[in-house]
Amino acid sequence: MLYDLPPVTRALLIANVVVFLLEQVPSLQPLMIAYGALWPVGAAHPMLNGSGGVVLVGFHFWQVITYAFLHGGWTHILFNMFALWMFGGPIEHLLGAKHYTFYYFFCAVTAAIAHMLVAQYFTHGFYPTLGASGAIFGLGVAFGVMYPRLKMFLIFLPIPMPAWVFVIGYILLELFLGVTGTQEGVAHFAHLGGAVGGFVLLQYWRGKLPIRPKRILTR
Repeated sequence: MLYDLPPVTRALLIANVVVFLLEQVPSLQPLMIAYGALWPVGAAHPMLNGSGGVVLVGFHFWQVITYAFLHGGWTHILFNMFALWMFGGPIEHLLGAKHYTFYYFFCAVTAAIAHMLVAQYFTHGFYPTLGASGAIFGLGVAFGVMYPRLKMFLIFLPIPMPAWVFVIGYILLELFLGVTGTQEGVAHFAHLGGAVGGFVLLQYWRGKLPIRPKRILTR
């Protein structure tokens, strides 16, 4: 239940849903996309603002955070919020509210950076990116690393598998889809960026990197 969730995960769920509902207001949606979605670095482009006017859209530094609260439709937000509910609670209990909050937004930022790099040097498209998926992939990696033997299964493939197998399989699938361009309209490299960012940060906190934190995560 929502009231059983730890506070940061609960707040993130509520914030995502509230922002999504605001997106459904016709007069607000164009401005939220124009200024809140993640746009490629470079010259601004004109976009209709929904009231017959034109607004220039382009990259702003705050978009590496705000894009993670916007979603492209009901299916998009339902899947992301289900994954946040499933992975967020256990990881917040493990890391604590402060480290969990930093981890979540760190993954969102690394996802944004990965996507912008791919857009800048490979795809060269100019379109908005939105969704919490990069941060969610980071939570999935944390779950697979910290609870590797816990059994999980896909809804369409009800075969129990260890969490580490589930996470690695999903990451390999994202890599395949991203490289081949099989599933257009999905920011696969943002997902991968969130996953890699989360893994590196966890390894740092666990004392597995040459630079070690003052307090090591022991699990």
